[in-house]
Amino acid sequence: MPAFVDKILRAGEGRILRDLTKIVALVNAQEARFSAMSDSELRGQTPLFQSRYADGESLDELLPEAFAVVREAGRRTLGQRHYDVQIMGGAAMHRGNIAEMRTGEGKTLVATLPSYLNALAGRGVHVVTTNDYLAERDSEWMGRVHRFLGLKVGVILANMTPAERREAYAADITYGTNNEFGFDYLRDNMAWSLEECVQRDHFFAVVDEVDSILIDEARTPLIISGPADKATKWYVEFANLVQKLQRDVHYEVDEKKKTSGILEEGVTKVEELLQIGNLYEAANTPMIGYLNNAIRAKELFKRDKDYVVMNGELLIVDEHTGRMLAGRRYSEGLHQALEAKERIEIKDENQTLATITLQNYFRLYDKLSGMTGTATTEASEFHQIYRLGVVPIPTNRPSQRIDSPDLVYKTEVGKFAAVTADIAERYRKGQPVLVGTVSVEKSEELSAFLRKAGVPHEVLNAKHHEREAAIIARAGVKGAVTVATNMAG
Repeated sequence: MPAFVDKILRAGEGRILRDLTKIVALVNAQEARFSAMSDSELRGQTPLFQSRYADGESLDELLPEAFAVVREAGRRTLGQRHYDVQIMGGAAMHRGNIAEMRTGEGKTLVATLPSYLNALAGRGVHVVTTNDYLAERDSEWMGRVHRFLGLKVGVILANMTPAERREAYAADITYGTNNEFGFDYLRDNMAWSLEECVQRDHFFAVVDEVDSILIDEARTPLIISGPADKATKWYVEFANLVQKLQRDVHYEVDEKKKTSGILEEGVTKVEELLQIGNLYEAANTPMIGYLNNAIRAKELFKRDKDYVVMNGELLIVDEHTGRMLAGRRYSEGLHQALEAKERIEIKDENQTLATITLQNYFRLYDKLSGMTGTATTEASEFHQIYRLGVVPIPTNRPSQRIDSPDLVYKTEVGKFAAVTADIAERYRKGQPVLVGTVSVEKSEELSAFLRKAGVPHEVLNAKHHEREAAIIARAGVKGAVTVATNMAG
């Protein structure tokens, strides 16, 4: 971020924190009153707040009491009392900001504060997470606070029916992933009648790991496809043909932009292999699409990184979450080209019926907020695209984490050997270790190094997603070593 932009965006930081500190004092002043109440009296505050809101009192005016009620409910249901800094984070999010809170500061608990307060308006609150596991976990775990206070909590999961989704969206607070919310919006826009729609208002959203969802994945298009033409023999033909072409001789590739282009020598070679006179004749136009997809499949999409093959099916791996996207397919013939490359059954082609980017979807909300451990570096983008401010929240206690400088190795083998030696030493001390890797392929390569070194470990990647909860539950025990892709969150 340019220094002058950073200076402008951070200019009001001290004033904002002073305002939030005043809110904390107001919430603290209510604590004794609510802690003296019985469970039924505390639960009875929710309809009172709703009635006061209906009579014209604003959510801002209700905030001190509502936050104090949630704090007391958290203490009674979870045994966790919101710290003052967590109250600050909740107030910042209620105001439509991003609360930047360090890892371990309890962001998940913080989300209960603005969620409860805004749910009092009766228009529904969406709590957005990066994966189904977290959505389901948080709806159960944090949902206990909301249910204790008389609110309905729903969760949207990938395998739900429209009726189940409709019921979940009708709840006061709905948990789900960015993709599920976005695809439901697209499906609603394709519905023939209002009765078929599942979503209601886009009133208020709390986005967890907001930098990942609103910046890293912002331009990712969500696409709903329908059947088009039957798959043809040309996918296999071109999958074989491109094996006879050489990179930088017959075609060029830009890995950063994920694009490829055929060169003059390549055109000549293809015409020779296909025994046609001119590749660019009108009659041969479809061949160019097959050729480009075959080259992209060969050079730009790697097995166990961009996709996995399981039980004869090619499944996309989400580059941001490391998870398999069951039921999702690449469009414009690319998925068929990959199936041909992997020598598995080629399914019929599809066509785009509806599409929206995550950026445009989240701009539909009347009020948007988020939380993350790292947002300051993207503060200017959040402001320009979403009109969101970033508020750094102080830690509850001084951080004891040590951030070491990067170590750079000449070769990947050297790097993996050094990482393995470090893990082995920590394992012998009984220290639990979590190792992050960039892909399924790399997680399995490191796993092989650890096996060779005799270090027992678990691997959490898209291939082992069904054991996710069990692996995560054990990850912090003495001597546990867990190798994970970014699906571990």
